[in-house]
Amino acid sequence: MKTPLFRFSAILFAYAVSFSAPVAFAQQYPTKPIRILVGFAAGGPSDVAARTIGQKLTEKWGQQVIVDIRPGAAGNIATELAAKSPPDGYTLLEPAFAHAVNPVLYSKLPFDAAKDFAPILLFASIANLLVVHPSIPATSVKELLAFAKTRPNQLTFGSAGSGTASHFAGELMNMMGGLKVTHIPYKGLTPAHVDTIGGQLSMMFDGIVTGVPAVKAGKLRALAVTTKTRWRGVPDIPTMSEAGLTGFEVNSWYGLLAPTGTPRDIITRLNTEVARSLREPDARERFSTIGAEPMGGTPEEFGDYIKSETVKWAKVIKAANIRVD
Repeated sequence: MKTPLFRFSAILFAYAVSFSAPVAFAQQYPTKPIRILVGFAAGGPSDVAARTIGQKLTEKWGQQVIVDIRPGAAGNIATELAAKSPPDGYTLLEPAFAHAVNPVLYSKLPFDAAKDFAPILLFASIANLLVVHPSIPATSVKELLAFAKTRPNQLTFGSAGSGTASHFAGELMNMMGGLKVTHIPYKGLTPAHVDTIGGQLSMMFDGIVTGVPAVKAGKLRALAVTTKTRWRGVPDIPTMSEAGLTGFEVNSWYGLLAPTGTPRDIITRLNTEVARSLREPDARERFSTIGAEPMGGTPEEFGDYIKSETVKWAKVIKAANIRVD
C-alpha cells in the first residue's frame, strides 16, 4: 500500500516533469533544418532579409535554415503553405506588408491571416524609393504630379504585386495627388525594376537595394523616399511629405510568423535569437544594403503592429475602391 508521503512525492515528480518538459524541448530545438517561406521573388528585399536572418540562425544553431521562395498572389501562396504546415517550429513564414492588407483586399482566402499564425518578431522596416524612367520629364514630385495630371490613365507604375507596399504607395500617391496612374503588378520588385529601367513602366516605388544603384548609374531618376524621415543612405533625397504630399508615409516591413499552435517556448527562443542577431554588426550592415532598419520587440507587439497596419490601410482600400479578386 502506498503511503501518503509516497503519493505526495509522486505528484511532485509529475509536476516537475510537466513543468520542465517545455524548457527541455526548447533546449533541444532545432534538431533538423528549418524552412522560412518567402512569398516574393528571389533577389528582392524580402529574399535578402530572410537570408540574413537564416544565415545568423544557421551559425548559432548548427542547423541549416532554408529560405524557400514561393512567389505569387501577393504572398498568399507562401502564406497558405505555411498555414497548413505542422506547428512545430520547422516551417516559418516571413510576412510582409501584404499580410496585413490581404484580408481586406481579398473576399476569400484559404487561410485566416490572424487566427492561423502566431507572431514571433518584426525584424525590419524598409524605405521605398519613388523612381521614374528618364523619359519622364520630372525632377521632383511636384513636377511629376503636374505632368501626370495632364495624362490620366496614360502613365503606369509597377509594384511587387497587388497588395504590396509598393502597390499601396502608388495608390496613395494617386489618391493624395488626384492622379490616375495605372497600376501594373509583378511577382516581386525585381521584375518591376527591370521593366522600369527598360521603359515599359513610367515609374515605381522601388526598393533601396535595387533603386539606388540604378539611380547612381543614370538608369532611373529618384524623386523621394516613402518614410517619415530621410534615409541615411541617400540623405539628399527628400521624403514624399517634404516633396509635396504632406503626411505620405509607407513602410515595407518583414518579420517572422509560425503556424498557430507552435509551442510558446519555441516562439520565445526564435524571438530571442533573431533579436540578438539583429544587434550584430554584420547583420545590421547587410540590412542597410536594402534600406532596412532592424526592429525588434515582443511577439505581442508584432501582433499589435499587424493589426494597426490592417486598420490603417483598410481606409485606403475603401477610399480607392481597390479589389484584386
